[in-house]
Amino acid sequence: MGNSTKHWDFIVIGGGSGGIAAARAAASYGARVLLFEGRRLGGTCVNLGCVPKKIMWNAAQLSEGLHLARAYGFAPAAGELAEMELDWAKFTAARDAYIARLNQIYADNLARAGVTVVAEFARFCAANAVTAAGKTYRAKHILIAVGGAPVRPDIPGAEYAITSDEFFALPARPRRALIIGAGYIAVELAGVLRGLGGAVTVLLRKDRLLRNFDADLGDRLMAHMRAGGIDLRVNTTVAALRRTADGDLGYQTADELPGGRINAGYDCVLFAVSRAPNFAGLELECAGVLLEAGGHIAVDAYQNTAAAGIYAVGDATAGSALTPVAIAAGRKLATRLFGCDPAAKMDFAGIPTVVFSHPPIGAVGLTESQARAEYGGALRIYRSEFVNLRYALSDRKPQTFMKLICAGAAEKIVGCHLIGDGVDEILQGFAVAIKMGACRADLDACVAIHPTAAEELVTLRA
Repeated sequence: MGNSTKHWDFIVIGGGSGGIAAARAAASYGARVLLFEGRRLGGTCVNLGCVPKKIMWNAAQLSEGLHLARAYGFAPAAGELAEMELDWAKFTAARDAYIARLNQIYADNLARAGVTVVAEFARFCAANAVTAAGKTYRAKHILIAVGGAPVRPDIPGAEYAITSDEFFALPARPRRALIIGAGYIAVELAGVLRGLGGAVTVLLRKDRLLRNFDADLGDRLMAHMRAGGIDLRVNTTVAALRRTADGDLGYQTADELPGGRINAGYDCVLFAVSRAPNFAGLELECAGVLLEAGGHIAVDAYQNTAAAGIYAVGDATAGSALTPVAIAAGRKLATRLFGCDPAAKMDFAGIPTVVFSHPPIGAVGLTESQARAEYGGALRIYRSEFVNLRYALSDRKPQTFMKLICAGAAEKIVGCHLIGDGVDEILQGFAVAIKMGACRADLDACVAIHPTAAEELVTLRA
């Protein structure tokens, strides 16, 4: 354990992806590093986000595969496919055991790197000092990497709902789930629950899912979800949640309050409306750290806050709320402070992202509306829509959609937007090419791999 008498070069508040990456990188340069984390190591991504979500997405994909197998001639006698059912308790126990192994791996890696970990929450008590469990710790450099937390709307009956944090502690699979939200968490968890056999309703405050993504992706995802049996209700704002006399959960809109109709019939309600930085108890004012209007810590291009010697990365800032971004920003910061590159900084341009919906979405670069705002009419857009060969023998014919946005005479690729089976894996390689400045002719010059979905991106025609 650390103590108030030892001098530290670098204090990290938060043991999530960004904080751990920065701590280990700083230690590799010889810095004396102290990290505070009062919960499990790994942060949201490992414990309540990316990793358990992807495991559950995999389970839903396997469930879909069992149904698709029948179209390929697999009969119940060959493997009793028709009788297979998910054992929720066994599945979630295995998932949680895997997460626990990751927690220990993080602890071991930090120890090997020479990082001292204090299993407490820290708060600022001065510009260059924090306190935890009655002790004060000082360092020239302090990083805020506390991550974010789901927002629970302040409406009557909000206590009847869970958030994504509690989702992974559900003791049984919800049979009839109501999800409130239109962002990536809402669509991912809706797809998981539907894929595992539950009935799912999603309430959208406006008229489209994933409004920060290219409109073609949001529109097509809505069609996919509806075709998969998910009930999407647009332009619906929840004003209250209720529990009925028979124990069911339901919701009311503003015009149904106070004693009007209750839209009931659910055994689980989940808020997936937004996330906010996890600043509770941090006492940022003691350090002179300033917030932006949206509630995130204001930082410059080098992750500097308004307070000298204090920095922030990850969901505490208003940048891309993605695990690899937090990791990269943390490492760049450590390199700048303790390594051999005082000009090191994170490049936030051209960051690829994937939504693990059903089917998945992949995107990198500008949306069509953003590209038109930047380049005007100097655009050429290529689209392809087709049925993946996986469904050749099936009565189901879901469409894969691919879109390239090219700008200027050279047709430089400024946006790539995909939805369909396998696009989560396809995107990474194309994102590298686009980051390097690939033009349409570069894709034309590449020989296609046949038969694959990815070949469509190198054979597109206007």
